[in-house]
Amino acid sequence: MRLTPTGVGDGVGPLAAIRLSSTRATVAAIAVLLLIFAIDHGTGSAPVQHLYYVPIIFAGIRFGKRGGAAAAVAATILYHLANPHLLTMRYEESDWVQICLFVAAGIIAAKLAADAQRLHLLAMTDDLTGLHNLRSFEARLVPMVRDARESGTSFAMLVLDVDHLKTLNDRHGHLTGAEAVRTVGRILAARVPAEAVACRYGGDEFVVAIPRCTSFRANDVADDIRRAVNETAPVLAGLPFPAATLSISVGLASWSSEYSRVPVGDGEAGDALFRAADAALYRAKACGRNHVCVA
Repeated sequence: MRLTPTGVGDGVGPLAAIRLSSTRATVAAIAVLLLIFAIDHGTGSAPVQHLYYVPIIFAGIRFGKRGGAAAAVAATILYHLANPHLLTMRYEESDWVQICLFVAAGIIAAKLAADAQRLHLLAMTDDLTGLHNLRSFEARLVPMVRDARESGTSFAMLVLDVDHLKTLNDRHGHLTGAEAVRTVGRILAARVPAEAVACRYGGDEFVVAIPRCTSFRANDVADDIRRAVNETAPVLAGLPFPAATLSISVGLASWSSEYSRVPVGDGEAGDALFRAADAALYRAKACGRNHVCVA
């Protein structure tokens, strides 16, 4: 496994560029609507009226269905005010089409934005455990490493896997094994610190990056996860199993502020930390499993 940057950020695909704060985005949408209204009022030109679609689409993408609908209503009202003959409800066919398109543009933009966000989430999520997948983890790791080195703070990484998973698969079937991995993933998600990023990068293999975390704290986190897994009495593939059925081995590696001065790239630093934690994992297994070993 090589933990190198993929260029995938936290944005929502093609919508990632729309990062204005809610207040600034609202002000921008209103300002554009009023500008178009002023031009529409002065010209009454159909091509100008089509420009109302721009803030409607923007609001639909930025604020969802409610934002798109609100912008469509605002555009419809401004369209009427800019063209006083519409206030008497004497609509021509083109006016009906224009109003319907305002509403449709807001709804469709919001739907496309929601679909893009959902697809982005699926692309970044491990489907078995709900944790980050490797692509998502790599995208977050390098900025986390860079921040730790620039700020001179400690950084820790845990690498862990499920003990004796093959035996569980052979005795009870692969569905049971998959449920075991899912159970460990859920415990991991519930136990890691809020600022940590947890990932399943292999069949039963997990990695956790914890920023601003000393080796002592990381050891406490790792042991807490190990104990929680071992004390769980899981239900796997519909069958109840006793506590201690599952266990994990954990390797831990960390660096202190002194490491920030080592002249290597952020990606290489992340790789080195992973390799150290992975080596510690093998030592934990050699110690009899259900252990935490520190690099």
